[in-house]
Amino acid sequence: MSGQTNLESAGSAGYDYGLFSFASKAEVLDKAKEYWNPGKTQFWIDAGVPLVIDRREEYYIWDMSGKRLIDLHLNGGTYNIGHRNPEVVQALTVAMQHFDIGNHHFPALARTALAEALIASAPEGLSKVIYGSGGGEAIDIALKTARHTTQKRKIVSIIKAYHGHTGLAVGTGDDRFSKLFLADQPEEFPHVPFNDLDAMEDALRGRDVAAVIMETIPATYGFPLPDPGYLRAVKGLCEEYDALYIADEVQTGLMRTGELWGITKEGIAPDILVTGKGISGGMYPIACVLVNEKSAGWLTEDGFGHISTFGGAELGCIAAIKALEICSRDETRSMVHYIADLVGTGLRAIQAEYPEWFVGIRQNGVILGLEFNDPQGAKYVMRHLYENGVWAIFSTLDSRVLQFKPGILLKPEVVEEVLDRTEVAIGRAYREVMGLRKAGR
Repeated sequence: MSGQTNLESAGSAGYDYGLFSFASKAEVLDKAKEYWNPGKTQFWIDAGVPLVIDRREEYYIWDMSGKRLIDLHLNGGTYNIGHRNPEVVQALTVAMQHFDIGNHHFPALARTALAEALIASAPEGLSKVIYGSGGGEAIDIALKTARHTTQKRKIVSIIKAYHGHTGLAVGTGDDRFSKLFLADQPEEFPHVPFNDLDAMEDALRGRDVAAVIMETIPATYGFPLPDPGYLRAVKGLCEEYDALYIADEVQTGLMRTGELWGITKEGIAPDILVTGKGISGGMYPIACVLVNEKSAGWLTEDGFGHISTFGGAELGCIAAIKALEICSRDETRSMVHYIADLVGTGLRAIQAEYPEWFVGIRQNGVILGLEFNDPQGAKYVMRHLYENGVWAIFSTLDSRVLQFKPGILLKPEVVEEVLDRTEVAIGRAYREVMGLRKAGR
């Protein structure tokens, strides 16, 4: 890797980033608690992950201390094609000689080009694109669109779902987040168990549901895999009971399953599809809602129905065009299949060493959830991975499960390094937990 960390170049001057500087990492942590988010900052310190990201390149991040980590969190898939991907950086560098954010009211060059490219890539039937600046906003757009189309209010999602923290999106997710802000509305946002078709049909039977929203593989719930045929059956129930099917592909799209859109592996043409995170190339915020003609009516009825100043910003569209093109390449698909096989084989070998501790591997492509036999098992493994140079995060709504998300362009030699470090970390976490259990803690 080229270049120096700021630690290596700072000397006695501290950490100079041009427009701002800090004397030390401790100062950043203190000021983050003072001015930003005291709860989250302290959580990570207490968890043994006092990470302040400095340099970042490919699938590596460096803490301010100079510690290098291989990134398997990818900020939920935002860095699907790596940090500061050189092709995306180059596309934006060139674009900035001509484009800026643009004006959200008017037809736009980059916005139109991206919309055409997205529809060309999309599952059958999707025909229009609506833009937001982030995944939560895009989910809100999808839900508003479903309500307009059906003239119904109720939105069904799964228990332990997560679709973002914005106004409508938060109601579709776990009540941990909705109750905090008095946004829990079970009468409008009923939740049903995942993989339970009877419960889903019961929720739809009254024909008063605007849409069912599903992540193709629920990420924050720890990537439980849908039973064979489950998602197709849900789509069938939506059609039977006059509800729309919204595919949340924010974390499962863009080749992570080995196909550009995970939902196509299930043989489903959704009414609405949402993409975000990775579509930004990790360089400029953008999210997109793809809708079919049935759902596109408000765009003609009142095109001002949703306004987003930064939604579809033209520089974001440039980043997205390049990210979509990279993800769509045949060689990228081949690489994902290769990485998935290599990682899956390696993890199964590690699991065989600790069968009573490392009890499950949930995998679809390079989407993986590693399940451990302890209510907080993934947190132990996360900390030991961090100490051993790998960053992967526990599942917020199921702390038994570690989210393990290799990048789609990860080099084979880095995959081998990841597996070596993971084996060590899982072993150390196992010995720690066994020690605590013997001590009765």
